[in-house]
Amino acid sequence: MNDDLTAIRKQVLNSFLECIFCISDKEYQKRIWIEGQGPECSSFEDAVCDFFDLGESIFPNYEGYGITDNQYHLLVKFRDEFDIFSGENHWPHLFIDTPEWAKIVSMAKEVLEAFHYQKDLDQNTKNGTAQD
Repeated sequence: MNDDLTAIRKQVLNSFLECIFCISDKEYQKRIWIEGQGPECSSFEDAVCDFFDLGESIFPNYEGYGITDNQYHLLVKFRDEFDIFSGENHWPHLFIDTPEWAKIVSMAKEVLEAFHYQKDLDQNTKNGTAQD
């Protein structure tokens, strides 16, 4: 049972970091959110919902997900800024080149660095699944 819970938490954390990766990648945002090119199908609204939905289970029990205190504090800082930004902005084509969005992208990259997260884009393209 404990192994099942660990595997589920690992997958939830991976999905959460994948969401942050999308927030950190301006080229992805232009290609998918604005231009609607594939093969992925996503939107800014999807990223917002995914981030906050997944975070809802992670934040209260971050240690159970193997998240360090430093990583947690970076996540909280990012969450708070992203919450403010996403509450005031809804259309990527209007905000993607703003300094405010650049700050969010930079903070997302900082979070990913703290987790040593790198998305395997070649593998993702080959089989349509996310890999870290």
